Amino acid sequence: MARLFGTDGVRGKANVYPMTVDVALRIGQAVACLFRGDSTRHRKILIGKDTRISGYMFENALVSGICSMGVDALLVGPMPTPAIAFLTNSMRADAGVVISASHNPFEDNGIKIFSSDGFKLPDEMEDEIERVIWRLEDSARTSHAQSISTSCSRPTGADVGKAFRIDDAPGRYIVFLKNTFPREQTLDGIKIVLDCANGATYRVAPQVFEELGAHVIKLGVTPNGTNINEGCGALCLGPLKSAVREYGADLGIAFDGDGDRVMIVDEKGKTVNGDCIMAICAKHLMERDALRANTVVATVMSNMGLEIALESFGVRLVRTKVGDRYVVEEMRKNGYNFGGEQSGHLIFMDHITTGDGILAALQVLSVMKYTERPLSELAKIMEQFPQVLKNVHVKEKKAIHEIPGLEELVARYEDELKGRGRILIRPSGTEPVIRVMVEGDDHDLISEVANSLCEYIEKAV
Repeated sequence: MARLFGTDGVRGKANVYPMTVDVALRIGQAVACLFRGDSTRHRKILIGKDTRISGYMFENALVSGICSMGVDALLVGPMPTPAIAFLTNSMRADAGVVISASHNPFEDNGIKIFSSDGFKLPDEMEDEIERVIWRLEDSARTSHAQSISTSCSRPTGADVGKAFRIDDAPGRYIVFLKNTFPREQTLDGIKIVLDCANGATYRVAPQVFEELGAHVIKLGVTPNGTNINEGCGALCLGPLKSAVREYGADLGIAFDGDGDRVMIVDEKGKTVNGDCIMAICAKHLMERDALRANTVVATVMSNMGLEIALESFGVRLVRTKVGDRYVVEEMRKNGYNFGGEQSGHLIFMDHITTGDGILAALQVLSVMKYTERPLSELAKIMEQFPQVLKNVHVKEKKAIHEIPGLEELVARYEDELKGRGRILIRPSGTEPVIRVMVEGDDHDLISEVANSLCEYIEKAV
């Protein structure tokens, strides 16, 4: 069978395999089975979701699967992905499940899982969940009375699980976020335009910034099930930039659909992306002796300008493959406490176990208050090298070495860039595309190289 899990859980078009209620039911059973183990203690799994209309059917399917294995389901409704990570750990749940397709259009959906400590599952654990799913399928086909193992037997009578609605979950998360902001600071006098992408942050984010004293102008806070990420949020900054200029705001903050990443706009309407935020916050942490090993972890997608900026004030950059989970794995392995992605996944490990858009925005605001400098001035910390990003839509994703002649073509273009740029080609982990990134100091040259590579891939695949 094809692997269900990609780089960020299971994802696809809702009601089309693998994102069907049948699969969601089996995921619920498998997760409950594995996290229940052989313990007699009654286990509990937390479930949150974003605002997509399909979230209702997946939520109910997961609850059915979890309860059928004798485990309780705790429902928190629409909440950001990092809130589920925090609440899973805070409430001593045995696992947490998020129903979301992040930045994807509303037609898509996904399922990702956190362990009891609030971290995303490693590949090995996801593989084990898949093995249990297939064994459950085989068991269902052969005999409904037959259990596949003692740990995955289905309880009966009073031993089946229950579902509970956790009404105070938003308040718990809001208090946590406010406590990550320095107590000696407030946001009094700060005007913020906030774009919640009609997604999972639409309730909690405005409250956090307002309760800290900011004047908040709200965009993207009227979800209807089909407008998540539609012309708004972290992937569509036009409305945010216009509003910042119109209202004379100090900055604009935009989240993606599930709130685990953030993009910021300065008071002049210029984008401040994840790389620039990492440079700003890394310098601030280092100056306060709070950046462990004077190291920042980022992915291969981060701009060369970030590396140069960090080096200029004595901070080392460690790169991983694309995906915030791999950034987190590197941080945990070596004890680093700060890292992220250019796309705005920013992990402040001293506070939380995963990328959190609201928390990251609070850290930037704290630096602004501490330095008494506008964001446009802080953003001068790094120079962005021109970067061309293109997607080639394909029916079948292939690695670079599986496309005949592509490695040789890349090597030829890298010689042409002569150490003044770099090329990265990779299949997307969440969409049917091959991503091409070319970076360098000559925009015309890297555009020409990117277009040539995309044309070659289109013909070959």
